[in-house]
Amino acid sequence: MSERSAPPGGLALVQDLVNTLDIETGGDALDTAGGREPFGLTEGDAGSARELRESLRATLLAHAGHPPHREVTPLGDLLARAPLVVTVDTADGSAALAPVDDGPLLSRIAAAVAEAVTAGTWNRLKACEAVTCRWAYYDRSPAGRGRWCSMQVCGARAKMRRYRAKGA
Repeated sequence: MSERSAPPGGLALVQDLVNTLDIETGGDALDTAGGREPFGLTEGDAGSARELRESLRATLLAHAGHPPHREVTPLGDLLARAPLVVTVDTADGSAALAPVDDGPLLSRIAAAVAEAVTAGTWNRLKACEAVTCRWAYYDRSPAGRGRWCSMQVCGARAKMRRYRAKGA
């Protein structure tokens, strides 16, 4: 739903996974082979990917100052299962956490989170305040106080509801 630009680095993978569920319509891209393909998932992987997606969504809601949308497995518990390795670039000596191999989605997400924490961008990835949306978006606002994935859709709806509630 968001017209915002993609987040930096590996956060695009996190955002893409969270946004596989359209809460308003109930459509879940992980239900289809085409929806699982960008993540390298099989039908058998879909259940664990959904668990990861909803743990990520709860964390992104926390980044926006909101309680979890439902009870979920804590994201830290899931990421603790991800096999990562420290890599060191021989050219410049920079180090990073990377998946042991490129296959498991959990490891790629864990590496993306580690990269974002190091870069200081992790807390800027948020979930939309609108309960019918909860889409992931990267908050580029100067103060980091963005509330909606789309000001034109979710923000406008919230402002119109507030206006109507005033009885104007």
